[in-house]
Amino acid sequence: MKLTGKERVLAALLGATAALAVTALILILVEATSVRLPTDTKFGIVFDAGSSHTSLFVYRWPADKENDTGVVSQALACKVEGPGISSYTSNPAQAGESLRGCLEEALAVIPEAQRPQTPLFLGATAGMRLLSQKNSSQAGDIFAAVTQVLGQAPLDFRGAELLASQDEGALGWITINYVLGLLVKYSFSGEWIRPPEGTLVGALDMGGASTQITFVPGGPVLDKSTQAAFRLYGFEHSVYTHSYLCFGRDQMLTRLLAGLLQAQSRQALRVRHPCYHSGYRGTVSLAPLYESPCVQATAPPGLPQSLTVEGTGNPRACVSATRGLFNFSSCEGREDCAFNGVYQPPVRGQFYAFSSFFHTFHFLNLTSRQSLATVNATVWDFCQKPWKLVEAAWPGQQPWLRDHCASGLYMLTLLLEGYGFTEETWPSIEFRKQAGGTDIGWALGYMLNLTNMIPAEVPAQWRAESYGVWVASVVFVALTLAAILAAAAAQLLWARD
Repeated sequence: MKLTGKERVLAALLGATAALAVTALILILVEATSVRLPTDTKFGIVFDAGSSHTSLFVYRWPADKENDTGVVSQALACKVEGPGISSYTSNPAQAGESLRGCLEEALAVIPEAQRPQTPLFLGATAGMRLLSQKNSSQAGDIFAAVTQVLGQAPLDFRGAELLASQDEGALGWITINYVLGLLVKYSFSGEWIRPPEGTLVGALDMGGASTQITFVPGGPVLDKSTQAAFRLYGFEHSVYTHSYLCFGRDQMLTRLLAGLLQAQSRQALRVRHPCYHSGYRGTVSLAPLYESPCVQATAPPGLPQSLTVEGTGNPRACVSATRGLFNFSSCEGREDCAFNGVYQPPVRGQFYAFSSFFHTFHFLNLTSRQSLATVNATVWDFCQKPWKLVEAAWPGQQPWLRDHCASGLYMLTLLLEGYGFTEETWPSIEFRKQAGGTDIGWALGYMLNLTNMIPAEVPAQWRAESYGVWVASVVFVALTLAAILAAAAAQLLWARD
């Protein structure tokens, strides 16, 4: 069928209109997708220099923060080879050199262009705190050596320093509540929201030289020296926290042995240890025992350089010996007191116990929320096992195998008689090493707090999408107007004909 002149004009105009619409649609799709960029990611590095070892953690978070705080995740965990940096008193330079291996692993995770803006911090805890008390010059030499190595890294080095004892507990509390999603979490509506206040959990931390307790009390904190306050995700938080120096696992064992030696004959060449399994026999050097600032007694004259320790496997006597490490009489008649005269409100809510708490109870297979009666019976049964049976049941567990009995009974004494947990509140304690794939400790809490001071950025993905859609929308509107004008011209031409 042959088209008339008017029909050919109309068909051409309609075709042009369709072409313009398709072109506009293509421009929208191409522009909006081709300019999409990965969301900007920031990084941070923290060295946790504990008394027995040092660990490095790399954290990352999107540049667009939530209420001024980064939504942080763990990108790398690396355990530094060797002991804690406080052990390098005779060779301070080696303290810095020991960090290079993990530092290189961290640099491999972070894009080269972002390294100059990546904060790096080393926080030393109770091990270096004790060394600073004992010999400030040696501690200064170690910090200088660490600073020299870390300061040469192509990163934003924020320093190597002692972490305040109160900060250690408070930052650990931040970590555990963050990884459990109790500070902020993503809602189904696509928004970050703050969970109810009552869901926050307490933190129980035990390292080699100190132990910390942190929680939200039921009322105001009456002793302001035990209060920590901070702002995260736009909300204020206030917690009770206290750190007990010399009450960490390693220092407890040192103080326990020194007390037994003092109670028994000082001139004897052996000491009977009720917390060691019956049949155990070993030799210990006495010089490190009296070098610890946590041991108040001085070595008596004529004491040998080493002595033999024999286990008796007596849990009742072990409990009595560990109770001697506490001053409970200073809190008699006070409901708001833990031990050693330290103020503490009554424990409240759920608690997560980590670090040495977890390692000891995990070894004893007591991390499944067993009743207090079961926990007590299990620890006592383990303490009464002969050493030969213990060695056979846990081969390759030296050198700490002999100490699990003392650690278990000591931690029970601390939690029950010290902090005030009871048979009813014991199930509120959960023993964990990780939560949500993240190691529990103060390092993540430090990085979360640090993100409050790092300026937020508009994410590149948002900028790219907005620009792309805006340009495509302008093109679409212009072409649509052209199509409308073309259709109007066709109508005008038709009317004239």
